[in-house]
Amino acid sequence: MFDAALRTRTAPVLDRMASALDRPWVTPDRLTGLNLVLGLASAGLAAGQWWLPALAAWLLCRLADGLDGPLARLRRRQSGEEDPGQGGFWDISADFVVYGATVVGVGVGATAAFDAPWLPFMLVLFAYYINGAVFLAFSSIAEKTGRRLDDGRSLSFLGGLAEGTETVVVHSLWLIFPNAAWGIAVVWALVVGISAVHRILVGYRALS
Repeated sequence: MFDAALRTRTAPVLDRMASALDRPWVTPDRLTGLNLVLGLASAGLAAGQWWLPALAAWLLCRLADGLDGPLARLRRRQSGEEDPGQGGFWDISADFVVYGATVVGVGVGATAAFDAPWLPFMLVLFAYYINGAVFLAFSSIAEKTGRRLDDGRSLSFLGGLAEGTETVVVHSLWLIFPNAAWGIAVVWALVVGISAVHRILVGYRALS
């Protein structure tokens, strides 16, 4: 919901950070790999109930995810080469692994530490599954039929109530208030579910 406005404000900062990171040994794909490693570390730390280290790893993983795109675009401007799409594929693959793993990690930790119910976390995963399927299906068909939504990213993103910004906030809240994580998950599953229905309707109309 807030991604478009936030991207406009953060883009100059991320571009400057990407320029500072522009070294031969720092590549967009390596930043994506760092995002994946940190995300999995966050999930493991949460499962072990190391909540603050898990929060630090989560925020750093999101920072790495925010920098791989700007660095890739900077490199393409410097080289004049077309985007082969490989980096975008690697990025979305890593993100899906991280999102799923962190939900499971928090669920394991909250269940062990606070006897939290599993169902809310399962509902979040179910809602993520629907959103992911709709998003990828729309992006593929939009590209094939010449209706691509181009906002500078590799894939066509359908906006919605639950986007990247909200996901970062909610996953952070789980780690800050782990005793309330299952309750937050109930609300979040509802929000993501509503967002999934909205994306189905908007995507269907956009392709008509």
